[in-house]
Amino acid sequence: MGRPRPGRGLASSLSIGLPIQEAVVGALNVYAHTPEAFDDEAVTVLETFAAYAAVALSNAQLYDSTANLARQMREAMANRAVIEQAKGIVMAERRCGPAEAFAILSKVSQDSNRKVRDVAQALVDRIAGPRRA
Repeated sequence: MGRPRPGRGLASSLSIGLPIQEAVVGALNVYAHTPEAFDDEAVTVLETFAAYAAVALSNAQLYDSTANLARQMREAMANRAVIEQAKGIVMAERRCGPAEAFAILSKVSQDSNRKVRDVAQALVDRIAGPRRA
């Protein structure tokens, strides 16, 4: 195929979709400086490569979504523990049930424009006292 000459530009292009589960999520784009550079054999090779690239892309997306879900689950577990501790504190202080304790935390959350988790953490921190290093 030789070296491109300045000012000559591109003379051929080939785009092949990256199919993932019956959807196209991207494309493999190949360019050439010569006209009609892509014969049937080149198209077949590039289609095969595109299929492998689509699998790699799909795996990367799956890994990313799984990692995000795991992070969210860890955060949810930590948040739940703090909220449950705060509910227990409210229940002991107010002599109420868990539903009423959560309603109180929710009301404080709304009134102070803070997340329930942050309100709960502040309450737990207040009761627990200063943290030791």
